Amino acid sequence: MVKPYIESGGNKKDQISRMFDNIAWRYDFLNHFLSFGIDRRWRGRAIHILSQVSPETILDVACGTGDLSIEALKLKPRMIIGIDISEGMLAKGREKLVRKNLEKSITLVYGDSEALQFDDKIFDAAMVAFGVRNFENINQGLAEILRVLKPGGLLVVLEFSKPRSLLFKKIFNFYFFRILPFMGSLFSKDASAYSYLPESVNAFPDRSDFLDIMRKVGFTDTCFEELTMGIACLYYGKKEL
Repeated sequence: MVKPYIESGGNKKDQISRMFDNIAWRYDFLNHFLSFGIDRRWRGRAIHILSQVSPETILDVACGTGDLSIEALKLKPRMIIGIDISEGMLAKGREKLVRKNLEKSITLVYGDSEALQFDDKIFDAAMVAFGVRNFENINQGLAEILRVLKPGGLLVVLEFSKPRSLLFKKIFNFYFFRILPFMGSLFSKDASAYSYLPESVNAFPDRSDFLDIMRKVGFTDTCFEELTMGIACLYYGKKEL
């Protein structure tokens, strides 16, 4: 299991919480800067997929500072709740909502993806952006999301993946494993966080392997699509009616 702080004790969940608390102050800037702004397009595509079910209630798991929740407002839902295990990220997210006058439209609360505090069958849709590979137990996290979805509810997952083209893979890996950790460390002052990023992506069961996990947990109509030459993938699946 890949963890951010190899030299430290504690489980992955505790380390992830600590890592995001450490980098919350620079998270949004580095997200957009290190992805050259492409992450905004990826989120837009995720919300387009979500629009297929016209959700009234949406759960944003591992919501971070709330960018995907804000994007989801385009769907005009009745309720969006974002959860995260990093209080630092949630604090930055709430500040952002206040600046944008959106604090009444989106609620950000502390929550553990593997032990969701919600009743069964209350959300029309759920979404996770760049958070599933940080779950300590992916199967448990997905099972919890399935539990709180209504029958017919849709899960959309946006996650980094490994490019398949050999030439592009070499170029991307040089950036991802060499340049990105250096720049991330320089700006965030946490070298481990941006070394963990490529390591966790490399260890993540992407594409058909992740769909296998979704199906094993109980999702149906599963599918994935590659984004930007396979740098990221969108995964989606439904809770059976």
